[in-house]
Amino acid sequence: MEKTQRRAVAAVLGTAVALSGTTALPVAAGPAAAHGKTVAAPAAGTAAEPVLQTIDLLPAPAGRGFSASGRAAAATVSPRTTGRFSLVGATWDDPRRALGAAVEVRTRRAGGEAWSGWRRLESDGPSPAEPGSGDAAAARGSTDPVWVGESDGVQARIAAGARGNRPLPAGLRLDLIETGAPAPAPRGSPAAAGRRAVAGPARAEAVVPPRPAPTVVTRSGWGADETIVRGAPEYSTDVQVLFVHHTAGTNDYSCAQSAAIVRSIQAYHVKSKHWDDIGYNFLVDKCGTLFEGRAGGITRPVLGAHTLGFNGRSSAIAVLGNYATGGVPARVRKVIAQVAAYKIGAYGNRPTGRVAMTSSGSDRFARGSTAVLDRIAGHRDTGRTECPGDALYGQLGAIRRSAGAAPAGLALTKVNGAARVGDTYYTRGTIRPFWQVSTPTTMLHRFDVLVDDVLTASAPRAGREQLLTLEPGRHTVQVRAVALNGSTSVTSADVQVDQTPPEFTSGPSVSLRTGSLNGIVPVRVRWAVADEGGLGGLALTAPAPATLATTARTWAVSVQPGAETTYAVRATDRAGNTSSVTAQRTASLIAETAAERTGTWSTVTGPAYLGGGALRSTAAKAALSWSFTGRSAALAVSRTAVSGRVRIFVDDLPAEVVDLRAPQTLHRRAVWTRSWTDSAAHTVRIEAEGTAGRPGVIADGLVYLR
Repeated sequence: MEKTQRRAVAAVLGTAVALSGTTALPVAAGPAAAHGKTVAAPAAGTAAEPVLQTIDLLPAPAGRGFSASGRAAAATVSPRTTGRFSLVGATWDDPRRALGAAVEVRTRRAGGEAWSGWRRLESDGPSPAEPGSGDAAAARGSTDPVWVGESDGVQARIAAGARGNRPLPAGLRLDLIETGAPAPAPRGSPAAAGRRAVAGPARAEAVVPPRPAPTVVTRSGWGADETIVRGAPEYSTDVQVLFVHHTAGTNDYSCAQSAAIVRSIQAYHVKSKHWDDIGYNFLVDKCGTLFEGRAGGITRPVLGAHTLGFNGRSSAIAVLGNYATGGVPARVRKVIAQVAAYKIGAYGNRPTGRVAMTSSGSDRFARGSTAVLDRIAGHRDTGRTECPGDALYGQLGAIRRSAGAAPAGLALTKVNGAARVGDTYYTRGTIRPFWQVSTPTTMLHRFDVLVDDVLTASAPRAGREQLLTLEPGRHTVQVRAVALNGSTSVTSADVQVDQTPPEFTSGPSVSLRTGSLNGIVPVRVRWAVADEGGLGGLALTAPAPATLATTARTWAVSVQPGAETTYAVRATDRAGNTSSVTAQRTASLIAETAAERTGTWSTVTGPAYLGGGALRSTAAKAALSWSFTGRSAALAVSRTAVSGRVRIFVDDLPAEVVDLRAPQTLHRRAVWTRSWTDSAAHTVRIEAEGTAGRPGVIADGLVYLR
């Protein structure tokens, strides 16, 4: 993908060049001449080995198309029938050599007659294999391969590059790859061993979940052929940079073909390039499916072969296809961002930063020189290449921002087991906070829950709740979202743990009150209650349920006379602790006829009076006296527009003067009450005043509580 090679290809002269040889090589076996013959199918029950066919592009004997010097005069290689293949590239002997020319191919669909258009094989210059690595030991120079689908014919043409008739590199050939059916990874293979989770140091409490790896199609999932892997994985110290590549080639593939494309790239990298394994650490297709690349374990800093001079301390992801003019879809950008956050964040670095990297030698940075790179970098940042394409390269800024962002939108949504009052949650000790976050779950590592700055629990990235048990007292509970890149966001709440129930300091006391005595007795219930953290609820549960304001300290009710009645009040504090108090009282009626009389009284009868009758007097000083044992008393009378006043004495002491006149006639009325703390013997006496002009009074009895 040299920029110079993007210039117009020189005009093709049309000189036919004979193929100097077509060889079919089973990747794991020695060479065997195929000469375009169909490769034999594998035995039943076995996986087909990937097959490499090679076509020499260097000069044939004199008069066959190239000059004896091997210079890159424009030429066309005749169409040729071959064994089946699905991927094609060009390779040459010296990995340090750039191609210096443009190689284009077209292919014929297997079993058909139609030929594709011409496709240029992009070249990145020298091999990116790391010096001193197993990949570099026998590496070949190469172009990027092109996926062409099932084909059985090929034609090539070569045009001089920008430097004119520069000699072509020795050993220049076309490499045709057919992977066949995927082969299962054998047990104990280096790839399988590399994918085992690396156990950390033993911990007494496993509170922090491990960093979740991206969802990936494993090597066994895409059918990597572990039998062709040439050596054990090599490792770097860490990952400081993620390099983004595209595989060039075509975007005209279905995502169902992606695994086959990855298998063919592995075969091309191993057999054609002579690398140990596929060079990329990760690959992703246009549908956003992520594939594990080179063996060794995605959790570890596997040394790849992808970016000339900068394979150490880096990782690489390649997008299947060509993104020179059109960018990758959003789902692919998300996967790249997730891989970057996972690999770079594992070593405490934010993907949005920059880092100084020392080159091991590239066509842009000499060996030992320093390159200051974005931590998510394009291949072109370190080499003279168009990779990963102008459009994808232009999307890297947005990918960096996504990969490096802190968790967003973190907020507590509710706290079960607690009541919120203002900014404080009140609980008896066990709570379950719930939270939300707008950052995609795939970009998260975990959620830490801290109590008073001490890590108490940790939830996996999909978790949105946590059960906690707190000690009494005031606490700060924090939820800390930890992104895959290591950045954090925090939300917090004040929590008051209260295990002490409300305290009733008095009550319930029950006293009679004024009002109608028509089949009922009006009473009033009183109490006093306090709670250090504040009340959350208050209710009268008997004799009739009633929800009260938390500030209420009295409640008026009516009860049936003559029956023992239970009075109950329940208080609940903000934390949910409850306490109740109860009392039993009986409201009794002493008829007026049972009173001790002095003076003149006459009997009046009728259904309007309690018991069907009452006593009336118009004489001054006429008196009625009742004795009882109880804690509250009420005088029952009838009131009319001409009723006079009565004087009331309690235990022989003057208590009150009550005017019985009313605008309208009211029978069976409690007009005066008196209450005591405890039940005791008492006497209530009334005396008619003989009020001028309205001397009459009607007494209907006395009600008391016992």
